[in-house]
Amino acid sequence: MKSKFLTTLIASTIAVPALAGDHVHVRPFADEKFVDIPSDVKYPEGLSSDPVTGDIFVATFNVPNAAYNPSPVNSVLRYSASGELLARTDISGPTPLVGIRYNSVDNSLYMASLGDITGQGSKIVKLAADFDQNTPLQIVAEIPFIGTPADRTVWNIDGSTHQVTYGTNIRVPNDIIFDSQGDLYVSDSFQGAVFHLPEVASCSQPCQLETLVHDPLLSTSGFPSFGANGLALDEEEQHLYIANTGDDRILKVGLGQPEGVSVFAEGVNGADGIAFDEMGYLWVTENQADQLTALNDQGRVVARLGSFRGINSNGSPRGLLFPASLEIVGKDIFVTNMAQVATANSGDEPEERVSQFTISRVSIPLMMRKEF
Repeated sequence: MKSKFLTTLIASTIAVPALAGDHVHVRPFADEKFVDIPSDVKYPEGLSSDPVTGDIFVATFNVPNAAYNPSPVNSVLRYSASGELLARTDISGPTPLVGIRYNSVDNSLYMASLGDITGQGSKIVKLAADFDQNTPLQIVAEIPFIGTPADRTVWNIDGSTHQVTYGTNIRVPNDIIFDSQGDLYVSDSFQGAVFHLPEVASCSQPCQLETLVHDPLLSTSGFPSFGANGLALDEEEQHLYIANTGDDRILKVGLGQPEGVSVFAEGVNGADGIAFDEMGYLWVTENQADQLTALNDQGRVVARLGSFRGINSNGSPRGLLFPASLEIVGKDIFVTNMAQVATANSGDEPEERVSQFTISRVSIPLMMRKEF
């Protein structure tokens, strides 16, 4: 039997060309802990950074539940590049925060606020990036209620079909990104949509979001029950990529082109956060596989990094556990370990044993970097 040390050494040192044939670069021990977040803060979800200062920003998704979590607190945290906690604000209170994105135009953090479940209304809000505990939260725009898209026809291998019908009573804004012009894009996981807001830093508040795409492929009947989630733009900003978590897919939408929604990649287990690196690889957090996966320009897997390896004695996950958002900073990828219990009343999920939440860091393999 191979020792754990030998297994770790082999996994850490074997270099496989990322685009050579069908080879996949696999490193299950590639992740390391960046920080333990404050012990009273739960469910880190959104993640962003300031490219100038190197500061890392975290937003939490602590959902109210009358039975076991009646008075949650949701926080925004700011860390230095070395992992020092620089600031914290609990200004969102019981309302969960989902996506968070730094905007250099106005030095602000834009966040998706899931207010429909706390009676506050789902919206885009912003906070000064150099915040302290007294910095006010500003409302940017309300999320429009457009309902779910039309039914989806699914074709079976025997030539038959079945219809999938969607329904929602709430707006669930999720990920946020900006393009080079300062336009904002936000996904809505339950309405199956992506909204667009031009030049958000200079719009007249409250700003008005417009519907960019509303399509059955952006909704889901799968698990976890979140459709449109992570967002990413390709280098030319000609296409928007959208993770559908419950359908285990990455979708693709042409911007300014009559292409509609197409499937870019299948079988991405719980596709959550997505981002392109400087080499053009699309990195995805697979929240149901507890790993970080890279796709090439054909949607094929070229790397799988990190893994879940149990619970530490302090209640923190060892490795990745329900990884949600990711942020690429140089050669490193930061990942929030949301450790969210997604199965109702299971009683045996590892996430249920987590009491100390973490942010992980994964180095992009040398052979997948520009300098190689």
